[in-house]
Amino acid sequence: MPIRITALADPDRTSSGYRLAWLASGDDGEPLGSAFLRVFTREGQEHLAELQLNVHTAERRRRVGSRLLETAVAAAREVGRRSVVAQADAGTPGDRFLAASGFRKVLTLTYARLALDELDSSKVEEIHAIVERPHPGYRLASWRGTVPEELAKTFADSRRAMDDMPMDDTDYGVVAWDVERVLAAAKAIADRGELLTTVVAVDESDGSIAGFSELVVPGNGKGDGLHYGTGVLPEHRGHGLGRWMKAESIRLARTNHPELTGLVTDTADSNTHMRRINDALGYVPTHKALEYQLDL
Repeated sequence: MPIRITALADPDRTSSGYRLAWLASGDDGEPLGSAFLRVFTREGQEHLAELQLNVHTAERRRRVGSRLLETAVAAAREVGRRSVVAQADAGTPGDRFLAASGFRKVLTLTYARLALDELDSSKVEEIHAIVERPHPGYRLASWRGTVPEELAKTFADSRRAMDDMPMDDTDYGVVAWDVERVLAAAKAIADRGELLTTVVAVDESDGSIAGFSELVVPGNGKGDGLHYGTGVLPEHRGHGLGRWMKAESIRLARTNHPELTGLVTDTADSNTHMRRINDALGYVPTHKALEYQLDL
C-alpha cells in the first residue's frame, strides 16, 4: 500500500522547545497515523528529542509506523539530536514496535492511583494526621496557579531537587530551571484549561523552599488529577518532607475539588523511596510504562 508522509505545521513553540509533526495517509488521503517529535532547546537538553507516534489499529503491520519513524529520526538527526526517547505501556503494540525498531528500554515506570471516592474515614484521618504532624524547622505553604512573586526565585531554585531523580539509563540531561521557566510551565497548564496546585515545605530559618509537590486537576474538577512531581532538596532530606507534602496535596484535592475521583502518580521502579511513600498513602499500582531510547 503506498504511504504518503506529509509534514504538518505545528505552532506549539515554547521557550523550552518546539514540535515537528507528520501525517501518514493513503492514496485516497485517508489518515493512517501521525508522529510528533518534541525537540528540546533548553540548556541541558539540547541533545534530546521525544517521539510520540500513533497508527490507526487497522493499519498496523503495513509499515505505516516504520515510515513515520524513519521520517522523525531523520529530522532528529538533521537538527543535531543524539537521543530520541519514547514511551509505551508495557505489553502493548507500541512497546513491541519500539523494541523491534532499535530502541532500547532505559526506564520502567509504575503508575499508581489513589481512589479518592473510595477512601474510608480511617484513611482520611491518617492522611490528615500526617499533615498535622509537626516538622520542626519547616512549615507547609501552598498556592494555586502561578507561584506568588515573592516565592518565585526560591521556588525556581528548589527545582534542582529533581536533578538526581532516578532515571536509570535515560539520557535525559539536567533540566535548567529559572523563574521564566517556572512561570511558563504554569501558564502552559492554565492555557490547557487545567488547574495547578503546588504544595511546598518552607525552611523557617531563611524562608527558602526546601521541597515541592505539584498536582494538576482537570478544569472541571472531575475525574482524576495527576501528580507532576514531588522533590526535596538533598540538604533537607531525611525529615519526611516528601510524604508530608504529598499528604497535603491529597487533603487539598479533597477539599478544593470534592468531585475529583482519584489521583494518579508515576514513579520509576528504581525510586524505591517514593514508591514506599505512595504505598503508605494508599496508592494502588495500575500498570507499567516503559521508556525507550534510540541513540543516534
